Amino acid sequence: MNNTPVAFFDFDGTLTRRDTMLPFLRQYVGNWRFFSDLLLLSPVLLGYVAKLIPNDVAKQKVLRRYLAEHRQDALYAEGCSFARTGIPALLRPEGMEKLAWHQGQGHECVLVSASLDIYLRAWTDSQGMGLLCSKLAVDAEGCVSGRLDGNNCYGPEKVVQVKNWLNGRTPERIYAYGDTSGDLPLLNFADEGWLWRGKAFIRIK
Repeated sequence: MNNTPVAFFDFDGTLTRRDTMLPFLRQYVGNWRFFSDLLLLSPVLLGYVAKLIPNDVAKQKVLRRYLAEHRQDALYAEGCSFARTGIPALLRPEGMEKLAWHQGQGHECVLVSASLDIYLRAWTDSQGMGLLCSKLAVDAEGCVSGRLDGNNCYGPEKVVQVKNWLNGRTPERIYAYGDTSGDLPLLNFADEGWLWRGKAFIRIK
């Protein structure tokens, strides 16, 4: 049985300094379309900030506005470009240092993120990481609707997906890194949970 230690990493705010979905959408649709649609979405975004609209509902409203009826292959092509040119400028050095340390120890490293596979897949492949994340539903013609395929990989759903991924593995130790309350279920599941607190990762378990 595989008992290699595993380190699970959140992405936005943990390995990066900020959200990555909106920068990806801005690159994909261009500045004019991005900001005009953002204005139309302001009630949704304000509702989310005020905790009146759940994370997954707000996300799908945003994705439908920007991506409905776009082809999956075009999104993946733009995602590859964003992984090369957009993500590097957003990375958090302290998070990448943790990733490099675990990889140097021979630990298996897996990204667990509510962000989208259309750009995370190319980035994790370039980093030699596994990937668990939110995915866009695709119809028979290869177009997306903006709805998610399955559950949003956020909060307790991260633990569900991690348990499915483990599937008989018995790691000597499980590490997890995050930065928000949505990551706490995963951090508490791990043997060692580390939370970003503004200047450093603090061990909370």
